[in-house]
Amino acid sequence: MHNHIPSVLPQKGAGGHTEYGLWLQAQLGCKVQKLSVNAGFSCPNRDGRLGTGGCTFCNNATFHPAYCDPKLSVTEQLEAGKQFFARKYPTMKYLAYFQAFTNTYASLPHLKILYEEAIAVPDIVGLVIGTRPDCMPDELLDYLSELNCRTFLIVEFGIESTNEETLRRVHRGHTFAQSVEAIHRTAARGIRTGGHIILGFPWETEEMLMHGADEVGRLPLTTLKLHQLQIIRGTALAEEYLRQPWPMPTAEDYARLVLRYITHIPESVVLERFVSQSPPDLVIAPHWGMKNHEFVDMLRNMEG
Repeated sequence: MHNHIPSVLPQKGAGGHTEYGLWLQAQLGCKVQKLSVNAGFSCPNRDGRLGTGGCTFCNNATFHPAYCDPKLSVTEQLEAGKQFFARKYPTMKYLAYFQAFTNTYASLPHLKILYEEAIAVPDIVGLVIGTRPDCMPDELLDYLSELNCRTFLIVEFGIESTNEETLRRVHRGHTFAQSVEAIHRTAARGIRTGGHIILGFPWETEEMLMHGADEVGRLPLTTLKLHQLQIIRGTALAEEYLRQPWPMPTAEDYARLVLRYITHIPESVVLERFVSQSPPDLVIAPHWGMKNHEFVDMLRNMEG
């Protein structure tokens, strides 16, 4: 079974945490690129089981690279993704990233078909599965723990906030307690477990966020993604913002918040990213024009 942390850690990044790309390379012994897959999943917050409008901040159009077309099979999408990167990186290996919507929200037989198809594609060396904490039944964990023995696997949970009022306000449809429970159950199987947090909801104070960082820091996470709140066209949050805009942080303000936040996160947790890069034509605010590696450089400069 895979270990959570490699025997020789790669170099440290912001806040003393291991850099994600180098951590992956240490885990897999080669350079890897994630290829997004849209396997046609829905979400219990959209199909009526919990709600129909989805989370107020969510527009899944922000998750779709050019090669990612749900009308194509998993294999066809991955092959198209490989072609997209192969010209520049001919020796690259890949992780199939089941990203759009909730990628465990289907019957176990159907999920097995999709995941097994993905790992059968040449040069695919593992899976990353994005999901919600309320969509991880024990029978699926049984299968994923077996799959984890055969291939590299990360299961990423959208936590989004530790604050229950925030989760209600954005119509998330689950509680932080459910995130805690699902993350503990998944990590207990020896599966690398990731979390995703959004920073910047205007009603969350910095002290609330630091309290939340302590709670996140106590979770058995392997990886953590942070990103700024973005106001995305076509979302309920965008309608709320356009009716009554609130001040948005500068990139520098957000960087200072991130540096404080990650001091609460154990250095054993690999920080995958700090900013989201949605298609510019979909973003109402903020407009930083900054990629994750540029933001990391800013963090390093601020750290001195």
